[in-house]
Amino acid sequence: MISWQDEGAVLRVRPHGETSAIVEVFTIEHGRHVGVVRGGISRKIAPSLQPGAQIAVTWKARLDDHLGSFTVEPLRSRAVNAMSDRLALAGLNAVCGLLAVVLPEREAHGALYAQTVQLLDLLGQTEVWPLAYLRWEQALLEDLGFGMDLSACAVRGVNEDLAFVSPRSGRAVSREAAGEWADRLLLLPPVLAGKGDATTPEIIKALATTGYFVEHRLIRSLDAGRVLPARNRLLDAIQRSE
Repeated sequence: MISWQDEGAVLRVRPHGETSAIVEVFTIEHGRHVGVVRGGISRKIAPSLQPGAQIAVTWKARLDDHLGSFTVEPLRSRAVNAMSDRLALAGLNAVCGLLAVVLPEREAHGALYAQTVQLLDLLGQTEVWPLAYLRWEQALLEDLGFGMDLSACAVRGVNEDLAFVSPRSGRAVSREAAGEWADRLLLLPPVLAGKGDATTPEIIKALATTGYFVEHRLIRSLDAGRVLPARNRLLDAIQRSE
C-alpha cells in the first residue's frame, strides 16, 4: 500500500457512483492529483469539497499508478468570499478551471502553488484582485513554459517604447521596429511589464495578450480544445467592476 499526506486547493469535483466523488486537488508536493473520496457527495463531506476550498489530504493506493482514494480534512473554506460578488465567483471558476485543464498530473509546481493560494485568499477583495489575477496568469504561463520576455525589443534590442508582443516568440517589440507589422502583433500595455497605472482598462488589455498565449499556445499544446468560457466570464466581471 502506497500512502502520502499533503495539503492543497480543490480544483474540481464530480460524482462517482452513488455516494462517492472524484476530486482533483492542486497540492504542494504532488501537484495536481486525483482521487476518490468515499461519501464525497454526502451532506457531511460535500461542503468541504467545493472548488477553491483548502484541505489536508491523505492519498492511498495499492500501486502508484492507480487512481487511489483521498481522506480529506477541511482547513478553510473560501465559499463565503467567492459568493460575495460576481467578480469573486467568476475568478474562482476561472482559476480552478484553468488549473484543472493545464496542469500536468502528479507534477509539483511549488512556486505556482504558492501564488495560487495567495490569489484565492484575495477573493472578495475587488480592488486588488484583477491585478493579482493578471500577475498569476503571467506566472502560470511562465511556469508551464510559455512565459513572455518583455525586457527588450526582439528586433533591435532596445528597451524603450516597447509597445507590442510577438504572438510567435512572446518577446517585446518596440513601436518603431513594429512598423507596418503592428496590426499583426499583440498589445503590450505598461501594466503587463509592471509599469504604469493598473487601471481596469489597462488590465483588460493586458489580459487580452496573456489570454492569447493561454488559448493559442498553452491549451493548444495540450490538445485540450477551447476551454475558456470561465475565463471569458471573468473578463466580463472585471469590466463590470470598474
